[in-house]
Amino acid sequence: MPASRRAILAAVAVAFALPAAAFAQASSTAATTTTDQSTNSTLPTVKVQAARDALPGDLAPTYGGGQIARGGNFGMLGQKNNIDVPFSMTTYTAKAIADKQARTVADVLQNDPAVRTAYGYGNFQEVYVIRGFQLDSDDVSLNGLYGITPRQMVETPALERVDVFKGASAFLNGASPNGSSIGGSVNLQLKRADDKPITQVTLEGSASGEFGTRVDVGRRFGDQDQFGIRVNQANRDGETSIDGEHRRNSQTAVALDWRGEKVRVEGDFLYQRQHVSDGRPVVYVSGTEIPSVPSATYNYAQTWSYSSTEDTVGILRAEYDFMPGWTAYVAGGARHSNESGQYSSPYYTSPGVTTGSRMFVPRKEDATSAEVGVRGHFNTGPVSHFVTAGASIVSVHTESAWNMSGSFNTDLYNTPQVATPASKYYSQGLDGNPPLTSTSLMRSVAVSDTLGFLHDRVLFTVGVRHQEINSNAYSSSTLLQTEAYNDSITTPLFGVVFKATNNLSFYANRSESLSAGEQAPSTAKNNGALLAPERTKQYEVGAKYDTGKYGAQLALYQLEKPQSYTNSAGYYVADGNERHRGVEASVFGEVYKGVRLMAGATYINAVQLDTGTNDGNRPIGVPSFMFNLGAEYDLPWVPGLTFSARYTHTGPQYLNTTNTLSIKAWDTVDMGARYKTNLFGRDTTFRADVFNLTNKAYWSSTTGGYLTMGAPRTVLFSMTTDF
Repeated sequence: MPASRRAILAAVAVAFALPAAAFAQASSTAATTTTDQSTNSTLPTVKVQAARDALPGDLAPTYGGGQIARGGNFGMLGQKNNIDVPFSMTTYTAKAIADKQARTVADVLQNDPAVRTAYGYGNFQEVYVIRGFQLDSDDVSLNGLYGITPRQMVETPALERVDVFKGASAFLNGASPNGSSIGGSVNLQLKRADDKPITQVTLEGSASGEFGTRVDVGRRFGDQDQFGIRVNQANRDGETSIDGEHRRNSQTAVALDWRGEKVRVEGDFLYQRQHVSDGRPVVYVSGTEIPSVPSATYNYAQTWSYSSTEDTVGILRAEYDFMPGWTAYVAGGARHSNESGQYSSPYYTSPGVTTGSRMFVPRKEDATSAEVGVRGHFNTGPVSHFVTAGASIVSVHTESAWNMSGSFNTDLYNTPQVATPASKYYSQGLDGNPPLTSTSLMRSVAVSDTLGFLHDRVLFTVGVRHQEINSNAYSSSTLLQTEAYNDSITTPLFGVVFKATNNLSFYANRSESLSAGEQAPSTAKNNGALLAPERTKQYEVGAKYDTGKYGAQLALYQLEKPQSYTNSAGYYVADGNERHRGVEASVFGEVYKGVRLMAGATYINAVQLDTGTNDGNRPIGVPSFMFNLGAEYDLPWVPGLTFSARYTHTGPQYLNTTNTLSIKAWDTVDMGARYKTNLFGRDTTFRADVFNLTNKAYWSSTTGGYLTMGAPRTVLFSMTTDF
């Protein structure tokens, strides 16, 4: 058994053994007390325990219903309340994950009216579209650190919160390793021991034949509960609602923490393994028309296709309150990933003409990430200051190889199953030791000051981050270097918040996103040239309302991203722009006793500018209108029973930049119910959900220039018991 797995099992054993020992000791103490009381006829002991003061790293409180938090992790600024910052963010809690039976991060983000999801290029990697721009799962941060999140997708059992930041975030978080955090970013926060002990077991399943278990144990120890441990173990296996598609998932998470009067230390270990067999792939279109959609459950994959991923992650963080109002912090993490996959996506040309091929890709990746900084408060006369200073570094080292077959005929509607095709093209490193194909190194330093005027009714934030981007690429066939990118850039931030009342604030910001410039293709006269870093500029204004029970947000924004193309003179240049102007409105929380909402609408006017023949056209994969209406209702005459429903609408999307191919708008309806009761003396919650109630068949996304098909009707159920 590998040492890492032995360590996991040991941590699980400790998590279960320590509560038992503590219980035995408590029982012994109780017995002694009873004896003493009967002998000495003393009055019973009354224990008074005050709630501890909030610590800098504590999570923000939630709105009514506990599904949406009133604040989140704002990168350089740390944990802040939404109403106090000039940005737009929605934070989903572990309760929202459980109540909606969300299995992956994409399932969580389906609740958001400003976000849509898709698959990655030729694989099953999750992709998130925020404000019309694609965010790869590689660029999702974990506990505030880039580069160490499991690469393809993340299961939810170990997640405490999911922060969805909407807008440019180069100052707050730095440039993401792959440069895709243009229209927004996602940060995942892992669970750790709470003040209240937890021992929770969940049994889950689906109508299609999946079955899984989750165990969640958390305890605090010490005379002041200084030491905490939280262990999560989850396994799921079976056939999905797509014909023949089989998924097997396993996740283990161990969180340790110690909190003293001035010092806090946290350590996290996360192990995740996933396997997809016969997964329904994306569809490429090379012809002049969009293929009609197959039936909702139909699977046009080849049975020999699969994807297997394994990720091991470790994180360590420490904070020190070195003087009143001032905190220094340091954090570091590492990830090792092993992947292999046999992929095959159909290429649709015209009715009756569809081809496929096989590609095998083994991949290994190692990443490290670290940050250090300080945050603090001071006053200069009537003006308050909240200042931050920090530095970060992210390094990613990738090794991969491939082999590929020739093409074969296939069909989207009556798919023939072919024998595994022989390899026709291949790279080096297929012996289990793939060659180095890329390295990236991101380094940055940042400072900011939030000035408070009129007793902090007006908060003005100014900040700046200097970012270095180093990227090298190598051919897996020749092993020769094909790219050597080394550049740096400074990104400023200006933001202001006006708190009209304690519940209402207005804000504005001017911020930027950042990514490495593109490389000129072989067809350009400047073949191989590396363009300067791409600076996406954002202007945003908005309003926030927070009553404690429910909240609402309104945002109006403009994002302008440089667009590269080969000009009429034959040179590859970044002279174009992709401009997204949008309006987002959302409401969440308990708007009336027993009635909760997660609802909103998004309008995006996206256009290509200064690109020659495509001027005025819409970009690929950007719907003009999206709408979510999610609601819950607690039946007053049946205590513990809750009904839920969600309606989702997404507008048409273009598949090509010339706007000659597009998919239709689509709508789905989800229904659910949960019942919380006491079963044999244990709090127990039963849940049942039906997603895509009408079993609608639809193309859900054209993001990336290919088609992702929406999931068919999916029925999930679970039972959670607290011990």
